[in-house]
Amino acid sequence: MKSRIILRQLLSHKLNQINKSVYKRSLCPNFISHHYCTNEKEVKEYETPIDRIRNFSIIAHVDHGKSTLADRLLEMTGAIKVNSGMQVLDKLQIEKERGITVKAQTVTLKYFYDGEEYLLNLIDTPGHVDFASEVYRSLSSCQGVILLVDANDGVQAQTVANFYLAFGRDLTIIPVINKIDLKNANPERVVNQINSLFDIEKRDIIKISAKNGTNIDQVLEAVVERIPEPTVDRNKPLKAFIFDSWYDRYRGAIVMVYVKEGVLSTGDQIISCCTNKTYEVRSLFFLRPDEEKVTKIFAGQIGCVICGMKTSGEAQIGDTLYSKGSPVEALPEFKRAKPMVFAGVYPMDQSQYISLKAAIEKLTLNDSAVSVTRESSIALGQGWRLGFLGLLHMEVFSQRLDQEYDAQAVLTVPGVTYKAKIFGSKNIAKYRGDEVIFSNPSDFPNPVITQEIFEPMVLGTIITPDKYLGDVLSLCIERRGKEKSTKNIDNERIMLQFILPLNEIIIDFHDTLKSISSGYASFDYEDYGYESSNIVKMDVLLNGTLVEELSTILHCTKATEKGKQMCKKLLDIIPRQQFLIVIQACVGAKILARENLKPYRKDVTQKLYGGDITRRQKLLARQAEGKKKMRMIGNIALPRETFIKVMKK
Repeated sequence: MKSRIILRQLLSHKLNQINKSVYKRSLCPNFISHHYCTNEKEVKEYETPIDRIRNFSIIAHVDHGKSTLADRLLEMTGAIKVNSGMQVLDKLQIEKERGITVKAQTVTLKYFYDGEEYLLNLIDTPGHVDFASEVYRSLSSCQGVILLVDANDGVQAQTVANFYLAFGRDLTIIPVINKIDLKNANPERVVNQINSLFDIEKRDIIKISAKNGTNIDQVLEAVVERIPEPTVDRNKPLKAFIFDSWYDRYRGAIVMVYVKEGVLSTGDQIISCCTNKTYEVRSLFFLRPDEEKVTKIFAGQIGCVICGMKTSGEAQIGDTLYSKGSPVEALPEFKRAKPMVFAGVYPMDQSQYISLKAAIEKLTLNDSAVSVTRESSIALGQGWRLGFLGLLHMEVFSQRLDQEYDAQAVLTVPGVTYKAKIFGSKNIAKYRGDEVIFSNPSDFPNPVITQEIFEPMVLGTIITPDKYLGDVLSLCIERRGKEKSTKNIDNERIMLQFILPLNEIIIDFHDTLKSISSGYASFDYEDYGYESSNIVKMDVLLNGTLVEELSTILHCTKATEKGKQMCKKLLDIIPRQQFLIVIQACVGAKILARENLKPYRKDVTQKLYGGDITRRQKLLARQAEGKKKMRMIGNIALPRETFIKVMKK
């Protein structure tokens, strides 16, 4: 009896597996059943011919549907089930909360076309300007891109930047117009924009709806037909290029490589060109999007390697790996991301210093664009000076510290890096050269020996409807911008280019631009070097005593306004004392603003019940004399929370 029951259960289990397989094939005609791995421990090996490999990225302006298109491509190729969830490749919690992509994600797909099986390596990239470095390094392993444009919004500032980024690397560009199902969509207008700006033939543009799955098959066919195969050689010694990495608390550093030459196998001894350290390949796998272990990664393929790297110093983006005993010439490193915004990061309490340090080290492995230098503050203690690509990049990093590592940190107001020329710096021990680079107000050079100060500039590209042109021009001029060029995209929209100081746009420029244009204007910027400027250091005095931690660096034209704001803010934050506190903002010896924080005062005349007024005056005069004496000898004790409220963003 028991044997019959067991046999019946086995048959039922087998039938369920068959039904699932049939159901999956019915949902996706491109699903390949013999590649479906039911055993997690099963290790596979795919030696796809080079002429059937396609490496490509999806690039677009933010919120134009990159992740939604990636979902449809995954469904069409059988990597995921239909309706398995929105934005499958956005795995970070912050990406799901904000609805944006902040980390480029790679997935390897199998696709049948014209009776042949193709290997498609897809990279879904971020769209915000702050994460342009993610796009840049993703393109280093691609031969083509899908340029996605919203049928409603049309070409935006980041669309232009991404196009020229791909065009400059001589990649094949497949233009795709998304969201043609929207009520206000105007695909023909967008086709004309793409043709006018990028000189792309109208017949080459594909119109799709990633949400509804319309014409997605045309995109896959275009990837196979238009994007060339990778130019690689599998008969040469191993040469693998690291273009991404992240940290796993159980397995250490995981690096994503593009194998340019040779074959990478488990058990191989590999050496890093940057560090000259030797590692043993412990595990290899593809992302489909779940991990699928393989024994080898062949030239032309993209995969992940676990080899015992533990720190961000070892897993360097742009590094070249080669086999031990077969040295090769390192692949040309791409330009590293240049931090543009700097902020101090301190633990909420100094007892949390070690845990915050470990969290920052692990997160910088996942985000190599962040620069880290140690810093100390009298008010906040030991901390770090972190460099970011932009304000959103800084906010995302801070939020990821909290969500992924439970590390609460104090983030100071962001600033930028300045340069200064110094007179006679060879005779001053503090300075090693004629040029001084600084971002912290405490490092501001003495004006007596300063010859000239330079501030960083950016070339900003703004695309706006023509009816908001006046307000946009006023905003740019207010932020000390210089107009460089103006171009009409069509009858309704204009593209402006302004040279702007970076310090004027990092805080609220983008939000203000969106506000005055009702959300229709878009903004993108790129580095434009340094220009000479009248930069000053604004100090804060409390009863004539300098408080170095509250100093700021700014342009001379903004000093008075900023000084008044700082004094009013401190008036509300500093706790009252038994004596008067004079709050002053100054540049050098010139006082720009002043506020008085009144002291606590006892009612010394309360006990009087009448009599001569001279008695009352005598008591008040004695009290005033005591307050004056107390102010001369009293120390203003500012609690740490006061500095945190003033300095944090």
